[in-house]
Amino acid sequence: MSARPRLLFISPRYLLPADSGGKIRTGHVLRGLKGGYFDVTLVSPLPSERAADDPDQLALLCDRFVGWPEPLRGPYFRYLRLRHLLSSLPIPVATDVTAAGRDRVARELATRPGLVVVDFTHTAVLMPDEFAARSVLFTHNVEAEIFARHLKVAASPIHRVVWRDQLAKMRRFESEALHRFDTVVAVSDRDRDIFRDQYGIDAAVIPTGVDLDYFRFSAPDPSLGTANDIVFTASMDSFANIDGIQWFMDAVWPLIIARNPAARVTIVGRNPDAKLVRAAAQRNLPWTFTGFVEDVRPYMHDAAVYVIPLRVGGGTRIKAYEAMALGKPVVSTSIGIEGLQLEPERHYLQGDTPEAFAAAVLRLLEDGALRARLASEARRCVEENFSSRSAAKVFESICIHALQRGRENRNIA
Repeated sequence: MSARPRLLFISPRYLLPADSGGKIRTGHVLRGLKGGYFDVTLVSPLPSERAADDPDQLALLCDRFVGWPEPLRGPYFRYLRLRHLLSSLPIPVATDVTAAGRDRVARELATRPGLVVVDFTHTAVLMPDEFAARSVLFTHNVEAEIFARHLKVAASPIHRVVWRDQLAKMRRFESEALHRFDTVVAVSDRDRDIFRDQYGIDAAVIPTGVDLDYFRFSAPDPSLGTANDIVFTASMDSFANIDGIQWFMDAVWPLIIARNPAARVTIVGRNPDAKLVRAAAQRNLPWTFTGFVEDVRPYMHDAAVYVIPLRVGGGTRIKAYEAMALGKPVVSTSIGIEGLQLEPERHYLQGDTPEAFAAAVLRLLEDGALRARLASEARRCVEENFSSRSAAKVFESICIHALQRGRENRNIA
């Protein structure tokens, strides 16, 4: 039995493979915690097909793994989840409610860990009303802000009614969840300020980190002239990413191809939306949707420009730091880069209208020296400030403080 304090880490998703920004960030944190101050038990859903596949990889994340059976989600899940429209909970939260998950979490809490970390605000729905352990809520976004942005870009009156209702439910749920935990962790100063101003919560902040060894820098050749390849990497079953790529396809791409007819796009990520794939094929666009890949780096290496055309979403985008660490110059909307300590024109190019976004992409495609300068400045910034190791150390120190504060309070009592 370890003499180290026990930390129970509850995740709403099985973390392997690390095919989304949230999984990547959580994985970085757990790798940093492993072997440190705490003895870590990771609790999450477990897909039946992975039950015996990942012991070595899980051993890098925790000292002990406990799973509950992951619910099967078929091809119609996106539509079936709409049955939760009448729930008092927002749809993404209601779909995370499972009897097996609540039962497993309750049983692990009954073992009296020293500290419990709940990963993502949604996961609070799996916690019992009362629990004895000191607690940390690890937020990856301001959830209500994401819903507000969906409402802003909703195209039809019906969608606006739905998003307005969902926004009200999420604001209520998020406020209640944030106030249930002893410590709240935000992923940017911006998110911390929103939690303080809108919910009266004083949150700690960890930086967004990237694995600099995995995303090893390869400097663009400044002597190369016009390039043609554009890349985007993300989970393509995310509403935010679908919306962003739809906007890029409909509004930005025609402006790019008008000046650079040889330009090409590769979209790398799991479960590409069928409507997007069909639209690209019907328009005969030089676009490739890879679906899930084990390693995104070869696809990024082959591209001259990395785009982040997001109009909704929240938190911080790890994908930006990954591209910059690898040596890929980035074009992003302000939402795609928000919360990251980066300067436009120095570390990346920014465009919030179709015209501005297309112009920024074309500048990079046409100017090898600009690609090299942005890549070098961005890599230097990431190296100096945003390694995954440093982010994990900050998170561990927050957890240690939360545990020690609980012990001090018990001694006072």
